[in-house]
Amino acid sequence: MTKFSDLALDPRVTQAVAEAGYETPTPIQAQAIPPALQGRDVLGIAQTGTGKTASFVLPMITLLGQGRARARMPRSLVLCPTRELAAQVAENFETYAKYTKLTKALLIGGVAFGEQDKLIDRGVDVLIATPGRLLDHFERGKLLLTGVQIMVVDEADRMLDMGFIPDIEKIFSLTPFTRQTFFFSATMAPEIERITKTFLSNPVKIEVARQSSSSETIEQALIQITPSRKDRSFADKRAVLRALIKAEGESCTNAIIFCNRKMDVDVVAKSLKAHGFNAAPIHGDLDQSQRTKTLDGFRDGSLHLLVASDVAARGLDIPAVSHVFNFDVPSHPEDYVHRIGRTGRAGRKGKAFTIAVPSDEKYLTNIENLVKQPIPRGSVPEGFTLPEPGARPDRPERSDRKDDRGPRGKGGKPQTRDDRKPQRDEPKPQREEPVVVVAEAPRKEERRDSPRPAAPAHHGHGHVHHHGTGHVAPREERRDDRRDYRGRNDRDDRVVGMGDHVPDFILRSFKLPERVVDETENELPELPAVETETADAE
Repeated sequence: MTKFSDLALDPRVTQAVAEAGYETPTPIQAQAIPPALQGRDVLGIAQTGTGKTASFVLPMITLLGQGRARARMPRSLVLCPTRELAAQVAENFETYAKYTKLTKALLIGGVAFGEQDKLIDRGVDVLIATPGRLLDHFERGKLLLTGVQIMVVDEADRMLDMGFIPDIEKIFSLTPFTRQTFFFSATMAPEIERITKTFLSNPVKIEVARQSSSSETIEQALIQITPSRKDRSFADKRAVLRALIKAEGESCTNAIIFCNRKMDVDVVAKSLKAHGFNAAPIHGDLDQSQRTKTLDGFRDGSLHLLVASDVAARGLDIPAVSHVFNFDVPSHPEDYVHRIGRTGRAGRKGKAFTIAVPSDEKYLTNIENLVKQPIPRGSVPEGFTLPEPGARPDRPERSDRKDDRGPRGKGGKPQTRDDRKPQRDEPKPQREEPVVVVAEAPRKEERRDSPRPAAPAHHGHGHVHHHGTGHVAPREERRDDRRDYRGRNDRDDRVVGMGDHVPDFILRSFKLPERVVDETENELPELPAVETETADAE
């Protein structure tokens, strides 16, 4: 059996590996390290959890043992799809290169540029980065890639899923053609195969496991449920998840719960905490310090349940995960393999449960076609039944639950629904009907002798009050009058129109000044004389 001491590694590297507790390399390490030490390109295809990180870290440390880095020109470059995976690769370099003088820098998002710039300015042997942050430094003129001797692309298929392939191609074009390339992926999609043919030179292809296969050490179970109502699918799945965790009991020492969407990660974590579980979320929208704190808590055992998006499905080295729960069936079949691969690592036994509803049938079919075997069917824990449609399963019964914090009434007491809204059966307060005064118009023979109506008086705010017999209510009162009578069954059907009563402003007449009449007398056409009653009255 091959041992690390047989792989022609630097003695300082071999000593560090032995102190880390490793003696025998994994299949991917045993096959990838010898050609890498010979300077050849390596294309490695292996499922997650097989030790791909050490298969390129160990030969890189050995090859970089001679030489010195220059400012802003790293000697090697490692590209990772996520911050967590990049940080994990950096930890591996610290572990295995502790007896060497090699320097490294970690370029990831969520960290200030200033500290990263200082490390690059001093010169680093190993630069570990995510594609986006690496290009940010390059475009700012803080980084040159012309001195890269070894380039590594880790989890290339995850790069494809996250849309990093154009960035990867650009970064390849910025590095020397004579570089040595290590390319690792769990699957070989057509786009990944195209890149390998373009940027790798006669690589050694190493495939240690059937592509996209699940580990034999993982006990899988598919829990299919039919929600009580279509709109209760999310709530019923949460209830099943809690029942599964409780049924596993002490055997579930820790677990990762995967959701497809970031917003669902937060909701599921909050629901579990409300029911007394020790859970915390992790996804790409969280601050980097919070993500690091959560992962550290999960590693040291202070956190029991890690609710995650697929950002945690790839590359995270947490060997002692006992259970994986797929709260959502992944839409990409490859993600199923990577998710359940978080358990059953390093020869340990693990369990993976997947909760599915009828709408997930097409995704399940794709997964089973990919892994070339059906997922064993399981059942909900004994004694568990889905909640009734009217129940609130996500709200645990607590005798000390405080009243809902709603609007407060007098004395600081919370208002109830009855306090905030009037009862429908109570009669609505009746509005006082506006009084409309309709003055009787003077008879025709009396108008000739009556004085000319007074001009309307203006009292600010646009209100016009008419004095005399033709009183007109203000505009607001007339509007209220129309509004109050509209749609009422007990209203008076009388309509106040322009019958005998004619508003006095219509009866008003006016004439142009004498000067204007003289100037336009010759221009205006001759019109028949119209005699009005008010004109005669003058």
